[in-house]
Amino acid sequence: MTTEAGPTAAAADDGKHREEYFEALLAAGEGIEPRDWLPDGYRRMMIRQIAQHAHSEIIGMQPEGAWLTRAPSLQRKAVLLAKVQDEAGHGLYLYAAAETLGVTRAELLDALHSGHQRSSDTFNHPALTWADTGAIAWLTDGAAVINQAPLCRTSYGPYARAMQRVCQEETFHVRQGYDLLAALCRGTREQHEMAQDAVNRWWLPAVALMFGPPDTVAGGGDARAAALGAAISRRSMAWGIKRHTNDELRQRFVDNVVPQARRLGVTLPDPAIRWNEERGHHDFTPVDWQVYRTALAGAEQTGRQRLAHRVAAQDDGAWVRAAADAYAAHRSTERQER
Repeated sequence: MTTEAGPTAAAADDGKHREEYFEALLAAGEGIEPRDWLPDGYRRMMIRQIAQHAHSEIIGMQPEGAWLTRAPSLQRKAVLLAKVQDEAGHGLYLYAAAETLGVTRAELLDALHSGHQRSSDTFNHPALTWADTGAIAWLTDGAAVINQAPLCRTSYGPYARAMQRVCQEETFHVRQGYDLLAALCRGTREQHEMAQDAVNRWWLPAVALMFGPPDTVAGGGDARAAALGAAISRRSMAWGIKRHTNDELRQRFVDNVVPQARRLGVTLPDPAIRWNEERGHHDFTPVDWQVYRTALAGAEQTGRQRLAHRVAAQDDGAWVRAAADAYAAHRSTERQER
C-alpha cells in the first residue's frame, strides 16, 4: 500500500543522492558538466558570474575601440583592432558557456540593457588619451590575467575551458599594453608625461575594481555589504568556483606590477608601495570600502554612456540579425524540399 508521503520521501531521497554525487565530484576535483545535476544556487551563481564577465568583455571594447580611428600609425591601429576583436570573441565564448546553464544570450543582453545585470565598473572610466589604451591593457588586462587564471580550473567545465582561451589571449594584451607604454616612455618628455598620467588614472580602477571589494569591513565600510560579500565568497570557494580571496589576488597583482613599472620608468600613484621583507610581499594602500567607493566615483556618467551605446548598437543591428535568421530559415526550407 502506498501513502501520499511515499513519492515525496522518494523524491527527497533522490535529491539527497544527487547532491551527494555533486559534492563528491567537487571533492574529487572533477569538473561539473551541463549534463550533471546542479543545485539551483550553484546554477544561479555561475550564470551571474559568467554573465558579468561576458558583459565586461563587450563593454570593455568601447574605451579602446574609440581610439581605433586615432591610432598614431597603421601598425598600432592593426594591433589595437586585433585586441578589440579578441575582446568581442571573449564575450562570445562566455555567452556560449552561460547558455549551457539554460539561459539564452538574448536574455543575458536584455538583463544587461535593463540594469538587472552589470558589467565591471572598471571599464566605465574615460579613456582620455592614446596612452590610456596602453594603461588599460597593461593594468586592467594584467589584473584580469591574475584574477582569471585560477578560473581555468574552476569547477564548471564549460567556463574553465573558455577561460583557457581567454587567458592566453589576455596575456598577449598585457604585453601589447606594456610595449605601447614603453614606446611612449622612451619618447619625448610630453609622451612620457602622457604615459604617466594614464597610469595615474587607471591604477585605482585596476587595483580596486578588477578584484572586487575588500574581504573585510576594515576602513569604516558597510558591514552588511561586507558580510553579504563574505558569505557569497565562502559559498563560491566551497563550490570550487572561486579559489582565492579578492585580497589575495590583489596582492599578487601589486607584486607583479611594481617591478614592471620600475622597468617602464613610471611611478605607481601609491606612496605606500614598498617591499616588506618580513612578509615577502609589497605593502600598498589597503583597498578598504572607502577606497573601493572612491574607485567607483566618476565612472557613473561614463557608465551610462557606454551602456546607452551598447543598447543603440543592439537596436541598430536588429535588421542584420533578422536577415541572418531569414536566410537560415530559407536554407533550412530548401534542404527539407530536396
